[in-house]
Amino acid sequence: MAITILKKAQIQNDDLVILPRKEYEVLKENQVPTIFLKGKSARALDKRVAEALREYRQGKTKRLHSLRDLM
Repeated sequence: MAITILKKAQIQNDDLVILPRKEYEVLKENQVPTIFLKGKSARALDKRVAEALREYRQGKTKRLHSLRDLM
């Protein structure tokens, strides 16, 4: 097994993470895929998000601490 010693200049912004390969593979398998919407569905989602943000800014939303608060 080879050992590599990195100089501080090679590590920027403390972005170095060392994981065993098996753990890395498990994390990679379980990640949530990124989905990009296009066309009509993207516009519909944009409208829903804009409306929700507008309601939030106007104070029309409630803070829920549990699902019981919905009742």
